[in-house]
Amino acid sequence: MKQLEVLRQVFRKAGEADIPCEVPDYLCCKITLDIFCDPVITPSGVTYERAVILDHLQKVGKFDPITREPLDQSQLVPNLAIKEAVQAYLDKH
Repeated sequence: MKQLEVLRQVFRKAGEADIPCEVPDYLCCKITLDIFCDPVITPSGVTYERAVILDHLQKVGKFDPITREPLDQSQLVPNLAIKEAVQAYLDKH
């Protein structure tokens, strides 16, 4: 009986990782709402998916879509902290 209970606990613990959960907002692009793959941060502190913000700058205009501040491609900096947070989240889930 004791072994059976231990086995149940092991399966219950393993199953917790399989329960779907919502991705936190801070791990998602503000434009597409998709989880980040290559996040970049703007001078105003907003993080976007690189391909999405580059597309915006090219097709819509050279401004931050949220703050409306002027924005150039050269001002985008990789957001390594968010990239690591996304990887940690994906490893766990």
